[in-house]
Amino acid sequence: MALSGGRTDDILFSISSWPRAILHVDGDAFFTSCEEAIHPELRGKPLITGGERGIVACASYAAKRIGIKRGVSLPEAKRICPGLIVLPSDYETYSLFSRRMFNIIRRYTPDVEEYSIDEAFADLTGMRRALRASYETIADRIRREIIKELGITVSAGLSLTKVLAKAASKHRKPDGFTVIPGRAIASYLRDLPVGKLWGIGPATTNYLNKMGVRTALEFARLPEETVKRRLTKPGVEIWREIRGESVYPVTAEEKSTYFSISKTKTFAPPSADPDYLFAQLLRNVESACIKARRYDLAPRSLVLFLKRQNFSLAAAEVRLTRPSSYPLELSEVLRDAFGGLRERHVLYRATGVILMDLMPDAQVQYSLFEDALRAERVERLYEAADAVGAKYGKHALHLGGSHLIEERGKGRRGTPTVRERTVLYGETRRRHLSLPIFHGKMDGPPGAGEE
Repeated sequence: MALSGGRTDDILFSISSWPRAILHVDGDAFFTSCEEAIHPELRGKPLITGGERGIVACASYAAKRIGIKRGVSLPEAKRICPGLIVLPSDYETYSLFSRRMFNIIRRYTPDVEEYSIDEAFADLTGMRRALRASYETIADRIRREIIKELGITVSAGLSLTKVLAKAASKHRKPDGFTVIPGRAIASYLRDLPVGKLWGIGPATTNYLNKMGVRTALEFARLPEETVKRRLTKPGVEIWREIRGESVYPVTAEEKSTYFSISKTKTFAPPSADPDYLFAQLLRNVESACIKARRYDLAPRSLVLFLKRQNFSLAAAEVRLTRPSSYPLELSEVLRDAFGGLRERHVLYRATGVILMDLMPDAQVQYSLFEDALRAERVERLYEAADAVGAKYGKHALHLGGSHLIEERGKGRRGTPTVRERTVLYGETRRRHLSLPIFHGKMDGPPGAGEE
């Protein structure tokens, strides 16, 4: 195969076409696609979600074509398209679509990694004989079944490694399917900018450009000695992956290790009320700590931040005297830091917290000078709170300092989603059941044509 300049491509990255078969499935404008599946009358119209946040969380392809991108403010988006349809984000429904999508993939292989709400990796290696089909056929069946059963489109990429599969899924969007077998790696990488590779950020891209490397193929052709000398471990691993060597396994187990846990909340209208802002911040801490306790983790420090009306941030980091995932123990240090962070008479539109330096809760030690008996009581209190939360909802029990949210409202922009307004049998206003979604088409009313 000839390269530009007449040079022969003398590198064969993989002698075998399929030493491994890794599939990457990526939802196309996933949130707006889910809305279009539920509301067919919205298909093909400029549509965004994120009305409750004041910024574009997801834009449909019709909206993208006229210049509306993720992260654009709502006023700017409406200026670009006065007829823009703005919806609040319905994450509960999107999660149901996500679960259904992953379950469809699991019909073909148990090795499925839920990478994000709208992305999954699947290891199809060895499934050709069991399913009596080629890897290409299996992958395309998965994609078509998702489209047919959920009413959304996805793009898929099939290759030897996760990095190549993810690059392939981005090649044709939306509703695309790209296959990169071993013998086609070089021809595919030839025109792919190195910065488009998964894991290669702007800094690494600039560094590689200064080395004369601008395409993924030029990166793959670098000698191993050069790569190991000039790049860090992640760069070496990506170099190996694009040459067809599978370094990153598909991990089917649920993620249980976290370096940090973050929770944010955007509310409207913006507020300068210190009590209300602290209530929002404390609720962030409660949500983050619930997740930390679920995985038996405790932070050694935390970062709290306030987002101003102009989107600028004020942030502070607090080191804890002892790791803890119990908001009752964190509330006082949080209040002190909040008091030093908040500016009087300034409007804030969001609060957030990041639990940092997480360590296994079992390793948390008490010194002789700490009240070990009180700590044990707090632990038992939160065991009971978690049990109540598992049955009645995450914040069925909460600290009094965050109760102001219940009294004044959660501060959502726009109207609640259809799912939020609907309370089905067995549900409460606070907690909805995780119900499956079925999409079907009826030619007439129920019972039509029956005798």
